[in-house]
Amino acid sequence: MTTTQQLYQLFLQHPVISTDTRKIGAGSLFFALKGDKFDANTFAEKAIEAGAAYAVIDNPVYQLNEKYLLVDDVLTSLQDLARHHRRQLSIPVIGLTGTNGKTTTKELINSVLSQHFKTQATQGNLNNHIGVPLTILTIDASHQMAVIEMGANHQKEIELLCSIAQPSHGLITNVGKAHLEGFGGVEGVKKGKGELYDYFLKSESPKVRKSESPSSVFINSDDNTLLEMAGARKLSHVVYYGTNTIDDLVSGALVENSPLLGLEWTNNKTGEEYKVKTQLTGAYNLHNILAAIAIGTYFNIPAAEINAGIEGYQPKNNRSQIVQTATNTLICDYYNANPSSMFVAIENIGKLEAKRKVLILGDMFEMGPESAVEHASVIQKALDTEVDERIFIGKDFSAVAGIIDQGQKTKDKNHFYITAEDAIAGLKALPITGSTILIKGSRGMALERLVELF
Repeated sequence: MTTTQQLYQLFLQHPVISTDTRKIGAGSLFFALKGDKFDANTFAEKAIEAGAAYAVIDNPVYQLNEKYLLVDDVLTSLQDLARHHRRQLSIPVIGLTGTNGKTTTKELINSVLSQHFKTQATQGNLNNHIGVPLTILTIDASHQMAVIEMGANHQKEIELLCSIAQPSHGLITNVGKAHLEGFGGVEGVKKGKGELYDYFLKSESPKVRKSESPSSVFINSDDNTLLEMAGARKLSHVVYYGTNTIDDLVSGALVENSPLLGLEWTNNKTGEEYKVKTQLTGAYNLHNILAAIAIGTYFNIPAAEINAGIEGYQPKNNRSQIVQTATNTLICDYYNANPSSMFVAIENIGKLEAKRKVLILGDMFEMGPESAVEHASVIQKALDTEVDERIFIGKDFSAVAGIIDQGQKTKDKNHFYITAEDAIAGLKALPITGSTILIKGSRGMALERLVELF
């Protein structure tokens, strides 16, 4: 069997990892990972033919020659290789998780840090048990910082990802109602996300170079849940950010939301105040922005560079993304959805100054036994928000449509469609123009199909 140390020596010679035979890097190490419907051991020969230097496999049937490296389990070997590589690094590694805003916050932090350091960050949302080790293995001697996003839909997953990424600094964006089915309810979510704090409590993170700042956890001081979670663990190295606490390293407030955000922020160590405009929409992004500002300040990045990083970040992948069409302004936020993110997105459009406002909300997935209650609560939140039209799409929303009385259905123009196809037909019959439209739902609803209608 090939050991981790042996693999690492080959990795130093061939520092590119491939997992997809359609995208083989010349001279790379191909890891034959298994999926629900495939076994990449069967593709190992194809990977070698396509230019891979070696193929890591766990089925001896496919070991044709010395280029096929046999291990007990390919996924475990990939994770162990990443752990070993991480131990060789002496740079700050910021690990972050949370219910909402992980990817946006990661991108903001990376945008700020990269103004001053050479950084590496999780690409897209490759934040799971495969994506995290792959990201760690892209960090080389030229990098000065790394930002690793860690996602989870069940307990013990963040614990695993921390053991791989071994963050020297940490951040939980928030804890809310998401993946309730996998976590076993809200308390399960809190416990699962809290595994990041547990990691720092155990003092397992590697020491960074003496020239770098000591390990710290960054906490939103406006979030009572995070304060309670950190307090219960008696975390010692904590850096706060928020809106109105002098104990915060930085504090800030929105001064514009129309729909792009502008804010004022203060370095509470120096008392200096600054203003910055962003390409983000949604008041709920304030704390994501402040987190990036706080981390930049912590690592002594000049304020002008911090602001450049914030201003330069352009949201993408349908996360808090503004799309201006000939007849409407779209707030595209349909990469994912859960009750927590739904509530803040609905609140945000309610506060926006716009001539006409429309909500288009799609089903939330992975809600488990709480699905009916949570979908009903989102409907009620939408009803309590001053908008001109509300459109609900999906079988879960439709199943609880009865909470709206017939008078409200007519008066407030509330429409329910069981499928996106039904919604498309309805919107073609009753087109929307001259409106600011929030489109939000779980990724599986594929609400991007609606965009061309507006």
